[in-house]
Amino acid sequence: MTEDTQQRIIGVIPAAGQGSRFQQQTPKQYLQIHGASVLEHSINALRSHPNVAAVVIAVQAPEHLLQQFPQLQQPDIHCVSGGSTRAASVLAGVEAALRLDATHVLVHDAARPCLPQAALQRLLNEGLAAKDGAILALPVADTIKRGNSQKQITASVARENLWRAQTPQLFGASTLAQALRKVGTDNPLITDEASAIEACGGSPLLVLGSEQNIKLTYPEDLALVSWYLTHQQEGQQQ
Repeated sequence: MTEDTQQRIIGVIPAAGQGSRFQQQTPKQYLQIHGASVLEHSINALRSHPNVAAVVIAVQAPEHLLQQFPQLQQPDIHCVSGGSTRAASVLAGVEAALRLDATHVLVHDAARPCLPQAALQRLLNEGLAAKDGAILALPVADTIKRGNSQKQITASVARENLWRAQTPQLFGASTLAQALRKVGTDNPLITDEASAIEACGGSPLLVLGSEQNIKLTYPEDLALVSWYLTHQQEGQQQ
């Protein structure tokens, strides 16, 4: 992909959450792995692409973050105050990106540090031309069961045309900001950015993601994240 001077792509990373499912005092995005925090690895995955002009991080306390990680004080990294929900943090980040003249935003999870550059390139190649934006996703391969409150199976769900959403998710910056304002940042049905676009009548494109693009959710995920980061770093050195 050649750089288009009319397109200015800025990454947005909501990082104000506490990660309750991770069951540790330290929020998972601040855990140290391979010489850097999970958050820094996620930031660098976006910054490594030449078409990403800057990255905005939405956190609870921007000043504290910069004191804790002085290496984030780079001219292309910007910190803003996040909100009480993911959507509120994303909106704060997108609004900051708009002030930085973004035409498009790449919203990426703070806890997805292993994003392969090939998957990001696919998203940009296909998503920039998509009217309603695009997301990385993987087709569901497992058998899916629906259960009740007693954890009993009530039905098997056909997996045809089912996908697991990943990030980054790519949208026009002003389009995403308008969608989030319209549906409300405290709306429990808005679990990712694509769902906000969908609620406003859009149909984002599904772009093939990567199994390496794992989200750090549970403590047992750490070993796999470490393995993928090692594999990627060794590949860069070759």
